[in-house]
Amino acid sequence: MDKRQLRQTIRQQKRAMSEADICLRSQKLGQLFAASQAYQNARTIYGYLPYNQEVRTVPMLERALRDGKRVAVPKVYGEEMKFIYLDDLTQVAKGYAGIPEPIADGPVADDKTALVLMPGLAFDPQGHRIGYGGGFYDKFLSSEPDHPTLALCYDFQVFPVLETESHDIPVDTVLWA
Repeated sequence: MDKRQLRQTIRQQKRAMSEADICLRSQKLGQLFAASQAYQNARTIYGYLPYNQEVRTVPMLERALRDGKRVAVPKVYGEEMKFIYLDDLTQVAKGYAGIPEPIADGPVADDKTALVLMPGLAFDPQGHRIGYGGGFYDKFLSSEPDHPTLALCYDFQVFPVLETESHDIPVDTVLWA
């Protein structure tokens, strides 16, 4: 299956999920995430705000704030994505492609070792990832390669092996439920 077909198949499966199933799986993923060594070691989380049927990350990011971690989420400026620190996860509005982004343009996050949560449509246990096609995370991680990375996804998004391209940066850890 090529990337286009794979993206279409996963999108169909995600659209078929009920809100209750999304919330239940997201809650399980939140527990796995909080228990992970990557989370325990992180001072800062570069998260993302969920769009459509993505894993509900807001409770995880709120927990990170309660745990004394700094939290930043992405904002797109043309071809570039920057992470913006947020203390209040409600200070967002629809941005690039309708995805929630911070209203403010700053402060720009500056922790070169922050744990980056990686969204995507398909993953394999080795960390290979097929994203949504914009390349924003691959570009960001090419310029800041020292970040540990972690992906949260549903079990049907995990494949035994994914064919990726040379510019696709793998994820360090993949958690699924």
